[in-house]
Amino acid sequence: MTIQTLSSRRTFMRGTGHAMLSAAAVSVLGGMATSASAAVTSGDVDILNIALALEHEAIDAYQIGAESGLLQQAVLGVAVTFQSHHKAHRDALIGAVQQMGGAAVAAKSRAEYAAALNVAAITGQADILRLAQRLERGAANAYLSVIPSFDNRDLAQVAGKLASDETAHWALLSSVLGDALPATPFVVS
Repeated sequence: MTIQTLSSRRTFMRGTGHAMLSAAAVSVLGGMATSASAAVTSGDVDILNIALALEHEAIDAYQIGAESGLLQQAVLGVAVTFQSHHKAHRDALIGAVQQMGGAAVAAKSRAEYAAALNVAAITGQADILRLAQRLERGAANAYLSVIPSFDNRDLAQVAGKLASDETAHWALLSSVLGDALPATPFVVS
């Protein structure tokens, strides 16, 4: 499977064929119970792997920001907290993909993320916050856009929960950056 680039996060391929999703897989993701006979397609596994790739990217982006020396102590604390959220998302997604019989996509190297995120252009705290803001909004949009694509409705609910975390991160970053509240609804579309 080829992982989508930042510019094509909303493009998700759906596969065919069925596997069984265990109750444990869904509970790993969302803390909810489901029937052990809930069917998922390989497309569901592919979507989860793309979500996993987004989480890997976010974890590394926050690590790059944390190690930059450009963040004020209070901001660094928030960045580390957000990174811990992404690590929890990552771990849950890896567990679910593996429990469904899939292979979890691996993280890229730090150099690959640094190049893809144009880290060389970062000169201050605001640049790091803008990067994080952009990634959080992109992830929220990605999670929201895949909800109708899941064959297993429990996974659609999980995607909604993940989107809410990303949206909360985006909103807080927007506030810290002094961005005005959006004048229109549907701000993460």
